[in-house]
Amino acid sequence: MAVRAAVLPAVGAPLEVTEIDLPEPGPGRIRVRLAAAGVCHSDLSLSNGTMRLPVPAVLGHEGAGTVVTVGEGVTHLAPGDGVVLNWAPSCGGCPACARGEVWLCANALNGSAVVHAHRTSDGAELYPGLNVAAFAEETVVPASCALPAPPGVPLTDAALLGCAVLTGYGAVHHSAQVRPGETVAVFGVGGVGLAALQSARIAGASRIVAVDVSAEKEELARGAGATDYVVASDTTAREIRALTAKQGVDVAVECVGRAVTIRTAWESTRRGGRTTVVGIGGKDQQVTFNALEIFHWGRTLSGCVYGNSDPARDLPVLAGHIRAGRLDPGALVTERIALEGIPDAFENMLAGKGGRALVVF
Repeated sequence: MAVRAAVLPAVGAPLEVTEIDLPEPGPGRIRVRLAAAGVCHSDLSLSNGTMRLPVPAVLGHEGAGTVVTVGEGVTHLAPGDGVVLNWAPSCGGCPACARGEVWLCANALNGSAVVHAHRTSDGAELYPGLNVAAFAEETVVPASCALPAPPGVPLTDAALLGCAVLTGYGAVHHSAQVRPGETVAVFGVGGVGLAALQSARIAGASRIVAVDVSAEKEELARGAGATDYVVASDTTAREIRALTAKQGVDVAVECVGRAVTIRTAWESTRRGGRTTVVGIGGKDQQVTFNALEIFHWGRTLSGCVYGNSDPARDLPVLAGHIRAGRLDPGALVTERIALEGIPDAFENMLAGKGGRALVVF
């Protein structure tokens, strides 16, 4: 069956919205009609080669929709069920999974190397970028890549739970473990940063500083929970220390993935505080520290993959916050677009504009 999809023909090439031939689901797989898909910076990282997976590929890894058909052996999902796509399903058997660190599963992205569909124009094989190929009207995924959509949450909002909200929430609650009364700085007011700001508010942070290169994002950041806003500059760390009695924040969450931002987040963190890096940077982004400062400041610097989250465990928790009005995935969305608008959304991300573009089908 032919469906429309956004295809990355090669690394560095522009996306092409075209028809693909999507097969029916085989054993253990399901077919999903997408309701919405978020445009994440990770998709941009795949398109420019920062993250390397097989191409040509159908991108998109953050989405939600309705099950159309199920393959043999799928018993926990049925046609008509709403689902949230999970781009990093855990295998349950690798050392990371055995430790309970499912976000570090060694086999989570194996599905990205499996042929997903064929381009109708020339029959070329297509792979699913980050497993789920959500930039399409419909997709076929392993049943392990789909979780039941939380009741009471519209599918267009639930789409953002699959990456931005899980990552931002997990960075605050699982990685940094923000405690009530602590001070927090969030670097980068994109989709993940906005989710982190909301999550810091949920955690009871006493002061929440948002940092971004764009002054235009201040209203967006304050709406998500920021008590202060700093436009990024050479004096950012000094400004943050001035807001925190010259101490620095207890927790800094870096959502950009650039060496200068990581370094600034580190310098904005108080002695003994925690710096959590969420942003995905390239190999060229080298961050340096000297041995004396590591000893003297006693800070903890940690990476954060997928918010250190377990989607099966955390989705119901997030749904509870949404239904209680504490968390608003819709507030992350700055524009709603069609498939054809994804290349422009990529350009906006490169320019540092907006929070999250949402493809609505």
